[in-house]
Amino acid sequence: MAGAPAPSAPKPEQVELRVARLVKAHGLKGGLKLEVYTDDPELRFKPGNDFRLQVPEDSLWFGQSLRLQSIREVNASPVAFFEGVEDRTQAESLVKAILWIDHDPGLRPTEKDAWFDHELVGLSVHRDGVAMGTVARLEHLPAQDLLVIDRGGAEVLLPFVSAFVPSVDLIAGIVTVTPPGGLFEDLPEQ
Repeated sequence: MAGAPAPSAPKPEQVELRVARLVKAHGLKGGLKLEVYTDDPELRFKPGNDFRLQVPEDSLWFGQSLRLQSIREVNASPVAFFEGVEDRTQAESLVKAILWIDHDPGLRPTEKDAWFDHELVGLSVHRDGVAMGTVARLEHLPAQDLLVIDRGGAEVLLPFVSAFVPSVDLIAGIVTVTPPGGLFEDLPEQ
């Protein structure tokens, strides 16, 4: 049809990324210290960004979201202030909540050898060309991240460092590992 607008390209489906946990109320005006899980806090924690809350079903906050009002550093820890969280009592009711944010999967991390959790989950884990299991999830710990590898019901935890995980091939769906000896072997019964 002449003059008809061209159809727009479909938007990539949004995925949710876990970006932080609310760890402690700070001050009297509703501030909350964050344990940050994202390597791009400047992008994720802009005033006006909305976060879905992961809280227990019996929480007053279940099914709600928060909008970031402001964020600042206090003693080298990020402290966030959210719209509608006006005092310490409200902030304390949010402690341990996990913050999730929508993410456009077309956007890639800017640093080399960086992946999102959802890209790694389900990939086949290979050692010396042999499948050893699949990535079940990642655990983000203060010292380092751990790959949690499902071995048919049993889980193996492997530090997600280049010495033990030399390559990730998203296209082939393979994570190559070089773990320390004995990590994937069964111990003999005594």
